[in-house]
Amino acid sequence: MDSLTQIVLGAAVGEAVLGKKVGNKAMLYGAIAGTIPDLDTLAGHFTDTVTAIEWHRGFTHSIVFSVLFAPVFGWLISKVERKSVATWKNWSWLMFWGLFTHPLLDAHTTWGTQLFWPFDLRLAYKNIFVIDPLYTLPFLVFLMLAMRLPKDSPKRRKFNRLGIIISSIYLLLITPALKWFTFTRFEEALKSQNIEYREISTKPAPLNAILWTANIETDDAFLIGDYSVFDSKPIQFSEYAKNHELLGDWASKKNLQRLINIAEGWYTITEENGELYFNDLRFGTLSPIAGEKADFAFSYRLYEEAGKVKAEETEKTRGDAKKMLTDLGNRVLGN
Repeated sequence: MDSLTQIVLGAAVGEAVLGKKVGNKAMLYGAIAGTIPDLDTLAGHFTDTVTAIEWHRGFTHSIVFSVLFAPVFGWLISKVERKSVATWKNWSWLMFWGLFTHPLLDAHTTWGTQLFWPFDLRLAYKNIFVIDPLYTLPFLVFLMLAMRLPKDSPKRRKFNRLGIIISSIYLLLITPALKWFTFTRFEEALKSQNIEYREISTKPAPLNAILWTANIETDDAFLIGDYSVFDSKPIQFSEYAKNHELLGDWASKKNLQRLINIAEGWYTITEENGELYFNDLRFGTLSPIAGEKADFAFSYRLYEEAGKVKAEETEKTRGDAKKMLTDLGNRVLGN
């Protein structure tokens, strides 16, 4: 999830664990704990693109990391907060839950997380977008109401609990229900259009859980469609040729195989100006409207250097942000 959401979650968890003893400092250190796992994004400055992708939401998003480093961070805080009534164990417990709830939340996104690292098992429930105001804003409001009250106020704990409960209901009940409902609509559309497919994967569109997109694998291509719960028109699918044969001898190269494993097989190859591009379809296109020219959310230019195939992430086209948001809003409303 985005940094603000993880800060809010971490702060709320910190308050629940230690707020009664240390007040707003529990929120502060909880917020810090909620941001620490995402420091793995700094790996991109020190290593190659493929390795950085593999590391993202890996070790720092695991149970192992939470268990090993919570006592370390707890000890450091206990040294900073020498006069606090909270003990090293108290701070360690706060840090553990702040660190641990971060990957638990990330597991619900499309990218997922390697919670059980070092085992090669990525959890990705794909039921919430990385930025979802309906999840974050109510959570944030209740947290702000709580932080304005004395640490021993019953209302403070009530507000914090309400924020956690409401956000959890949205995450664990409402979005999975919407995912199941829209999944059945995609299945019905494929059946009615006599489309034979190997696999289907659905995920919410940006900033909401009303509009959903589906990736469908066929023998030679991938289909991408979208559906809003307010839709009354038939679902349309855009087709993107796999073009895997364009890789030639590169297909057996180690780095290419690593990229394919990361994308879980959901990828196409395109050629432009004599260069090959690897498009990760798990995150779809930047346009919310099916049928528009493909501008993939994650695309990598492939090139060979010293006998190795390497990848470089392409810059995302900024385009007309206002138009994109307008189009997204219209699709959410079923237009």
